[in-house]
Amino acid sequence: MKKIAILGSTGSIGTQTVDILPAVDAEVVALTTNKRINLLEEQARRLHPKMVCAFDADAARDLKVKLADTDIRVLTGMDGLTACAAESGADIVVTAVVGMVGLLPTLAAIDAGKDIALANKETLVCAGELVMRAAREKGVKILPVDSEHSAIFQCAQAAQGNRLAKIILTASGGPFFGWTAEEMRGVTREQALAHPNWTMGAKITIDSATMMNKGLELIEAMWLYDIDPADIEIVIHRESIVHSAVEFDDGAVIAQLGLPDMRLPIQYALTWPARVPCKVPRLSLTEAAKLTFYAPDEAAFPALGLARRAAAQKGDRGAVLNGANEAAVGLFLAGQIGFTDIAARVAQAMDAIPYQPAVTLEDVLAADAEARRLVLA
Repeated sequence: MKKIAILGSTGSIGTQTVDILPAVDAEVVALTTNKRINLLEEQARRLHPKMVCAFDADAARDLKVKLADTDIRVLTGMDGLTACAAESGADIVVTAVVGMVGLLPTLAAIDAGKDIALANKETLVCAGELVMRAAREKGVKILPVDSEHSAIFQCAQAAQGNRLAKIILTASGGPFFGWTAEEMRGVTREQALAHPNWTMGAKITIDSATMMNKGLELIEAMWLYDIDPADIEIVIHRESIVHSAVEFDDGAVIAQLGLPDMRLPIQYALTWPARVPCKVPRLSLTEAAKLTFYAPDEAAFPALGLARRAAAQKGDRGAVLNGANEAAVGLFLAGQIGFTDIAARVAQAMDAIPYQPAVTLEDVLAADAEARRLVLA
């Protein structure tokens, strides 16, 4: 029986992880949230973990009262997150928190020898070199949970020692596929949050609308699969049936297909290399009928070019890109800037912050903080 810690158990990925647990034969030893303590209390009473964490201090105080009749430890803040990741006795840690907050707990889990089911893309975007090096040194497996990276991982099982010549990373195109930059100037919060295929949290949904999400995934794929970013092709696939594909040196392309449901990639990360029955709807190719593919419009979606620039430069550019984007998305969601201002603010931060080619963890955190400061100034 695997022992699992779920960081971000009340979010979209976290709740779906909880949903597939009966198929996984697992004991949950830690759960975390930011402020959604009612749901965390419900999960804790059902799953009986050793410890829980509410990142927000006020929420943690309330949660402690709610769970006072149990023997569950209630923690808070970054110390609480890292304890759940590293000290809970987990064999594998599902990192389903959103944003830069996932970096330190992931590094702590790796240092403690825990395998990582990675759903927090910002960890590799900001510090991919540091994270992958630490995982190699500790003999820790990084198992991708994002549907695209899970697809690549599944396709790569056929490599048998052969190199991946190219990764084909599919994107839904979000709600504004086919729109021009001018047409997107007046986009509202509600329009940007209306994703055509997936139900996700607000931040990742906005990233999908700007296509920054696909840019972040490109950087993540570069580190996960040790591949030149120039060999990663982004393709718009509106139906979200082909979740990604790989090409080998002989030209053969292998793709992973399925209906858009995150429970399958989550479950595969937790059961790999085994495949066990999963309660997701089955794909019918005849019902899908038609699969379409298009090149992305990088003039209309400049976030893609910014991400490619960060991937090519490496160093601290991923941290700058991500920190600036998180801050700009927050401003947009709060109604303080326009939709097209998100990428513009990110570009300004990348231009203003001096490039650092070799980075330590302290450099990554500093670059992140400076990018946020510039965007919010």
